[in-house]
Amino acid sequence: MSFTIALAQCGYPEDGDVAAQVELWCARAEDEGASLLVFPEDLMSPRELTPTEIRQLAQPLYGQFLANVLRSAWRHQLWVAFTMYEANGDDAPYNTAVLVDDTAMVRGTYRKCHLYEAHGVSELERNAAGDKLCDPIETPFGLISLGICYDLRFPEVARHSALRGCDLMLYPSAWHDGPNKLAHWRTLLSARAIENEIFVAGACRAGRRYVGHSLVCNPLGQVLAESGSKADNLVVCDIDLAKIDEVRSKMPLLDQRRPNLY
Repeated sequence: MSFTIALAQCGYPEDGDVAAQVELWCARAEDEGASLLVFPEDLMSPRELTPTEIRQLAQPLYGQFLANVLRSAWRHQLWVAFTMYEANGDDAPYNTAVLVDDTAMVRGTYRKCHLYEAHGVSELERNAAGDKLCDPIETPFGLISLGICYDLRFPEVARHSALRGCDLMLYPSAWHDGPNKLAHWRTLLSARAIENEIFVAGACRAGRRYVGHSLVCNPLGQVLAESGSKADNLVVCDIDLAKIDEVRSKMPLLDQRRPNLY
C-alpha cells in the first residue's frame, strides 16, 4: 500500500490567525496530492505563550479549535495530525495530539506523557502529563501512532506501538535548537525507525529557537525526505508500506526479542 504524507513545517502565524494557517497548509497539501498532513507541536498557539496564557487558550477537545481543523480536513479531503492544549479542569492543560480523518471525525488522541524538564525549561509549569501511551490507530494508510516531541527520546514509546502493529509513527514537535540538537533530532528519528522497522515522521516547528528539518524515515532508518531549517516548507513524501515486510523478512527484529530477559 502506498500513499503520500505531507509535513507542514510552519512557524507562528504573523497575524495570529491559526485557523487561516491551518486552512492554507491543508490547501497546499491537497495540491501536492497528499492524503495525510502532519502539523508541528504547538499548532494552537498564535505566538510563544506564557504558562498563564496557555491555560487561558486551552479548550475542551471538542471545542472551536478542533472544529476549525475538522472543517479544513473535510474541505481538502485530508487526514490531519496536530496538537492542541486540551482543557483539564482547574489543572494545567494537556498537550494533546489528535488524528482526524477526511470526513471530519476524530480517529484518535494522545496526551503527551514525557514533559521536557531540562536546560532551564519546565513543561510542567504549563502542561499536565498524560498517563497512557498511544495505541495504533486504524487508517486507510495502515496503523498510525502518535508521540509528541520529547517522547522521541524515550524508545519505549515507539516500541509500545510497534509491538501493536504500528506502521507509521508520527512525532509533531517543537524541537528547540542548540548544541547537538539537530543531530539528536535526526538520529533519534532514524533510530526509532531502525529498531522497530517502521516508518517514522517528525514534523518540527521552524523559525527562531527551533531546528526545523522535518523529515520522514523508512524502516531502514534512511531519510526519504527532509526540509531545511526555515519555516514555510512543506515536506512531501511517498510511503510504501510494503517496505516494512521486506525489511522484516530479512531481519525479524521484533520476533527475535527476548522480553523475559529485559
